[in-house]
Amino acid sequence: MLNTLRISELRSQLAKRDVSASEVVRACLDQVGKVDSQIHAFLSYDEKDALAQANAADRILASDGAGKPLLGIPVGIKDVIAVQNQPLNCASKILRNYVSPFNATVIEKLKAAGAIVFGRLNMDEFAMGSSTENSAFTTTRNPWDTSRIPGGSSGGSAAAVSADECAASLGSDTGGSIRQPAALCGCVGLKPTYGRVSRYGLVAFASSLDQIGPFTKDVRDAALMLGVLSGHDPRDSTSVPESVPDYSAALDGNIKGLKLGLPKEYFIGGVDPQVTQAVQSAVKQFEGLGAEIVEISLPHTEYAVATYYIVATAEASANLARFDGIRYGLRMEGADPIELYSKTRGAGCGAEVKRRIILGTYVLSSGYYDAYYLRAQKVRTLIREDFLKAFKTVDAIVTPTTPTAAFKVGEKSDDPMQMYLSDIFTISCNLAGVCGVSLPCGFTTNPKLPIGLQLLGKPFGEATLLKIAHAYEQSTAWHKEKPSL
Repeated sequence: MLNTLRISELRSQLAKRDVSASEVVRACLDQVGKVDSQIHAFLSYDEKDALAQANAADRILASDGAGKPLLGIPVGIKDVIAVQNQPLNCASKILRNYVSPFNATVIEKLKAAGAIVFGRLNMDEFAMGSSTENSAFTTTRNPWDTSRIPGGSSGGSAAAVSADECAASLGSDTGGSIRQPAALCGCVGLKPTYGRVSRYGLVAFASSLDQIGPFTKDVRDAALMLGVLSGHDPRDSTSVPESVPDYSAALDGNIKGLKLGLPKEYFIGGVDPQVTQAVQSAVKQFEGLGAEIVEISLPHTEYAVATYYIVATAEASANLARFDGIRYGLRMEGADPIELYSKTRGAGCGAEVKRRIILGTYVLSSGYYDAYYLRAQKVRTLIREDFLKAFKTVDAIVTPTTPTAAFKVGEKSDDPMQMYLSDIFTISCNLAGVCGVSLPCGFTTNPKLPIGLQLLGKPFGEATLLKIAHAYEQSTAWHKEKPSL
């Protein structure tokens, strides 16, 4: 089954001409046809276009194919990243019929690397959510148990990789939206350092927090994807002109002498005992591989959720002001501009998006800016300083990715606070602007559901982070397990 293979395995077979890119894409299309009626990972896909891209890749393979690290590899795209002449709906009614006139920088990079850009993947509307239940179009299901959520906001991206519907996918991570669904769906999800990957062509939720990253079936594939996606982009003012190392070359399996920090604030009450046990077992595995475990403190962690939901909603309020019914997207009729705006946004935005816009507008309003937004920015600085201080003594930080495994569809829909707390271990990474990765470290029992291990690294320290993740992964078999759809 070609659709079950990792990128590294597909590259080898394609290079030897054992298989064609067309056969790989056809295998993924067949899998989508077979299982996506259960999973609902895809909002749309263009079969004809995917096969045309595959045929073009086969022509290149027949002649040369060198220098294109993703040649013939199908990569799914979260519906918040612009692909020219494809829908860009952000899973929202307000952009239901919008088609992107241009490619995001990451799409240009994927195409230059030879990837088959394949389909639009479901998400929480405008990336606001932790369960992919906030999509205006459908609820994505977890491939391990279709009565449960896949995580969010990049739930479609995680589910598609877990269900072998594509070899890899792109998501975006504002407060955990790559790492959390990767943990719940049992795949690898990488959130790069802020500024490592261009945000040009990413529909903004919270501009100082958003970062694009890959979902893959193992760490080696994540390293390859990151190498393709990374690099300075003058079209993104937040893109950092930092050199891009060979991430794959760092995966030598040797982590002897590296120091891994365990933050006491992340091992707290309320975490599922099975999650705690799996992470503690992973820590012992790291010790067995020669790493040194050090207890550390990130003392401002308790303020992370409150800080995030002030900063993120404030930025969302400003960014989503452009969806007003005037320039593009849904337009409702009104007797005057105010009525037009209110009717359009009322009909086009879902409940969670409205909630966050209202919260963000409130914290930015006259009389409340200093009390909320300015104070949150100061606390954010303290959170970042906690991490920078910790990284003076450790090479990476080890935590659970989520406090529990995947919960039931609808279980937390009526309690926004409980939903927000499902990101409690991932939010600080975005506030601090550091890099993070989630990878499988075990399963719960009754039912069998994936558990994620989170590793957090220094700013632009992805090479070391991936080295540590790869050493652990290769010493265990968790990443080889598949859901039985």
